[in-house]
Order: sequence, then structure tokens, then C-alpha cells
Amino acid sequence: MSVFTPPSRLLFGPGPSQVPERVYQAMAQPIVGHLDPFLFEQFEHIRAALRELFGTKNQFVHALSGTGSAGMEASLSNFVLPGQKLAVFSAGYFSERIIDMGKRHGANVVVLNKPWGETFTEAEATEFLNKEKPAVAAFVHAETSTGALQEPKAITGPAHAVGALTIADCVTSLGALPINVDENGIDIAYSCTQKGLSCPPGMSPVTASPAAIERLRARTAPCPIWYLDYGLLLEYYEGSHRYHHTAPVSSIYALREGLAAIMEEGVNKRFARHQNAHQYFVKRAAKEGLSLLVPEGRRVPNLNTLCVPEGVDDPKTRKRLLTEKGIEIAGGFGPLAGKIFRIGVMGPLATEPNVDLLFDSLLECMK
Repeated sequence: MSVFTPPSRLLFGPGPSQVPERVYQAMAQPIVGHLDPFLFEQFEHIRAALRELFGTKNQFVHALSGTGSAGMEASLSNFVLPGQKLAVFSAGYFSERIIDMGKRHGANVVVLNKPWGETFTEAEATEFLNKEKPAVAAFVHAETSTGALQEPKAITGPAHAVGALTIADCVTSLGALPINVDENGIDIAYSCTQKGLSCPPGMSPVTASPAAIERLRARTAPCPIWYLDYGLLLEYYEGSHRYHHTAPVSSIYALREGLAAIMEEGVNKRFARHQNAHQYFVKRAAKEGLSLLVPEGRRVPNLNTLCVPEGVDDPKTRKRLLTEKGIEIAGGFGPLAGKIFRIGVMGPLATEPNVDLLFDSLLECMK
């Protein structure tokens, strides 16, 4: 068997993002059993840091064994009963995934659609929700496919007015910008580890409000997905630590260390660093005569969607960038295929020198 030597890349795509060396070193540490007290101590470190990043005082804050899509599926399967009305605000690929999952779980899914890259106003949300009166309303906070940032209160306020719980997809936002779960009235939120947290993929941070947990406990039938049943998982994470599944110990080490690095930097300083890098990205784009898909004020700071200039071959440019410069970025898909570059400026790469490196390389490869 040949020597295993993965290529060294600079991950400027929408995820996975660049992982600090200390996180890799944590993954190399000896594993313990999934019921070892040491592991549950790490869970508590993780939960405390996630509360700060989510901006919540919720008791229910955990990291599921599974990627961000597992968090999405857990949120829907635990809090949306078959036959209940689920309202989805759809303006990108991942809101469409919520719709698909909701239908698979037997929800009565109603949708407010807008073109990809747009966001929803409070007036639009109010009209839609007053008409539909759903049990749950779901939206994407930071849409990975478009780089558009949704104002949460525009949806959560009208949703609560009709008695609906709110679900927010925070896959791209957690760790890179404020979410303010409590202040913004988000009942259920889920994310991932491989974007704003700068950790390897494989876990899904989640949180749920007391109101959501109260509704969860009122269920008369169990969650249809055994692996993601919060009732069972709470017995493992918080209660008697009764065996549920074999937790991914090395991934937990990585998340613990990645969160420790964030806490050492300071949450607000980290948010500011990502915002500053984004502002510099926008200035550099303007200097080069390039434009962004999403208007100012609605952009995800750590995921920039740069319009592909006329005459530039999107796939060939990205291929050259990867093979000649060792830099990964992503293209658009769906209605945005061939029209945008999706460029993540996250974690260790969220600095002005790295933005310059990215632009200098991209401009050379576009020629």
C-alpha cells in the first residue's frame, strides 16, 4: 500500500474551512471510551462555549454525532409532527433541503419562495404566516448557496405571533458572526463544525429553547428517527449517561480544542476579525472591478459570492486555482451555476494578507 499523503490545500471554499494545527493535534490524542467521565467533561466544555457562540442561555445545547444535515434532520424530526404545518422561507439550496426533509417526515409543508440570493422582509413574513398559521416556521440564517444573510427577527416575530416555533439553519454563521439565538427569538438552531468553527466535519451543534423542549416533551409518539431522538440523546448527554451510540471521540476532542481556540481569541474579537476580512474582501473586489451577488447589508461576512466576470470560464478557473495554487473555492449551483464563485474567508484565513493571496491567485487564474 502506498504512503498516505493528502495534498496541502488552502480551503477558501464554503466549507470545510481551514483547520488550525492544534485541532489536528487534539485528534491525535489517545481515545477514551464513549462512557468515560473524561469524555463527559469535554462535553461540558463544548456546551459552555457553544452557548456563548449561539448567544443563548438554553439548557439544551449539544453537539450531535453527525454533520450539519443531521442537525437539520434532528430539528425537523423532533419538533415537526406528521400532519403539522411547516412553513419554510425558501431562497436557496438549503431551504429547499428543509422542504424535502419536511415532506419526507409527513409534514404539511407550505413555502414562501423568493429568487436565490434574496431575503425576506417582516411584512412578507407576516402576510405569509398570518395566512398559513403553521406549527413551525423554518428559515436559513446564512444561506451557503447564495451568501445571503437573513434578519432573524423579520421571521421569528411574526412566527411567534401565530404561535409557531422557529427553526434556524445556522450552518454557515455559527462561530463567524453573531446569531443571538435568545435575543432574536430563535427556538431551534442547528449548525456544523467545518465552517465558522474551523474544525473537521462530522458533528452538528444544536440548541433548543425551553418552549421547544416543552413541546418536545408533550409528544405522544417518539421521534421517528431513533438515532436523532432528543429524548434518548438527553439520557446519554445529560441524564444517567445511558449508552445510546458510540460517540466519535476524536471529533469531540477536535471540537473541544477548536472551541478553546475561539474562546482564547475572544468571541467578539473573532466576529470582528471575520467582518473586517469581509470588508477588505469587498474593497479588493471593487478595486479589481468585480462585483458581489448579494447587496451590501445582506451579505454573509464569511461566505462571499463573487460574480464570475463575462468571458471567464468558471470550472477552468477553479481547476487552475486548485492545481496550480493549491487553493480551493467553489462554484454556484442550481440557478447560480456558472454565475458565481463561492469564497469562504473563515477561521485562520480571515485576515487581510490571506484575502490578498486569494485575489492575486484568482486574478492570475482567470486570465
